[in-house]
Amino acid sequence: MTKKKPAGAAKWIAFGVVAVGLFLAWRLLPVKDWLEGFQDWISGLGPLGGLLYGLAYIAAALLFVPGAILTLGAGFIFGLGWGLVIVSLASTATAALAFLIARYAARERVEKLARKNEKFAAVDKAIGKNGWKVVGLLRLSPLIPFSLSNYLYGLTSVRFLPYLAASWAGMLPGTLLYVYLGVAGKSVGEKSERSPWEWALLGAGLLATAAVTVLLTRVAKKELKGK
Repeated sequence: MTKKKPAGAAKWIAFGVVAVGLFLAWRLLPVKDWLEGFQDWISGLGPLGGLLYGLAYIAAALLFVPGAILTLGAGFIFGLGWGLVIVSLASTATAALAFLIARYAARERVEKLARKNEKFAAVDKAIGKNGWKVVGLLRLSPLIPFSLSNYLYGLTSVRFLPYLAASWAGMLPGTLLYVYLGVAGKSVGEKSERSPWEWALLGAGLLATAAVTVLLTRVAKKELKGK
């Protein structure tokens, strides 16, 4: 128990550092101009823009690039509805491709990565007993980073289709939260004035989404402890 508290504190400290860094970058660098230029380019491509964004997300995640920034960007560029669809499909496709690569194409290399991860043995054992249910819980409360876990799941005994369905469902709450944050960030940066009611609805939606995500994460952690 004493080891978990510093880890949790370190996570929140890291989150705070990232938040401050993003704020400073927004204030000191022409980030807004860059984002608006990219948004105009992607928007000008129509449906092709969404497809290209999804493909870029897949390529980045397969190469171990954190997907949080791209998920935020999807909300900023495409809005809540289409942003959620694009990221949800792209993240699920990434999970599928990495799983198949690990299981059939590069198993030996992935096994080397697994041996370096101290949590994988416990995850492998839990999945062996409970299958896709553990995958879904881990997606809600990931013990292993997203990009790495996609490959490591390919080494376990879980079947492909149940794994894919559990991954999609488990990733959806977190995806919704980050896409919503992207939408909120765009709203804050827009010059157009909003009424107090619009700001209240935006804030309430964000808080509700965050609260549901945190609640599901806690439930998942509690369930995993009992495995």
